[in-house]
Formats: sequence, C-alpha cells, structure tokens
Amino acid sequence: MAFVAYSVRDVPKAREFYRDVMGLTEGESVGDHWVEFQIGAATFGIGNGEPLGIPPGSSFAATFEVDDVAAERERLLGRGIAVTDVNDFPNCYSAFVTDPEGNRFGIHQLKSK
Repeated sequence: MAFVAYSVRDVPKAREFYRDVMGLTEGESVGDHWVEFQIGAATFGIGNGEPLGIPPGSSFAATFEVDDVAAERERLLGRGIAVTDVNDFPNCYSAFVTDPEGNRFGIHQLKSK
C-alpha cells in the first residue's frame, strides 16, 4: 500500500487536528495543499480531493492503534471531538471518531493475549 488519504477542504486546519489533537508525526511532504503523516511504515495523507471527485468529509478507511481506547476516547471527548462508544470485539476494542471535516476514522486497541 502506498498510503491512505482523506479529502479535506481546509488542509491547514486538518493538519493541525491530525498533528496537534491526534498526535501524528508529519512526514516529508508538507504543504498548503497536501500533508503526509508517518505512522510506522505507513503514510496517512490529507489534501483537497474535490478536483479528483473525492468530496471532503466522505472518507472512512484509516484506523489508528492506541494504547488505551477508553482513555483516548475520554481525551477526545474532553476536546469536544465526536467519538462513538467503545466497541468490544473478540480480539480488540475500537471507537470511531469524526474529524472537523466530517471524515470518520477508528481508534483501535488489541486485547492482550
């Protein structure tokens, strides 16, 4: 996989959200129209996809691993971010977050074996 990307209208605002709120580390390609974040060996990008036929706020593909889903959910709720309840699956916990543009992503925690 080359990267996962979300379409946003306001790239600087989305950059701030994913960098400052979600704690992602910016990669090498950062600008006013496209920003990449490095997550391990993967790349997560944000940019305005409208010219490509990808409406902002329509993405749902990324899920970020966290140490404690419940604690991360509470932290995000405390910042006024929309987050679902935590789901309890056989091998993991997850919740779903909506970014300021309306894109949704997951936060995920594997259960210990």
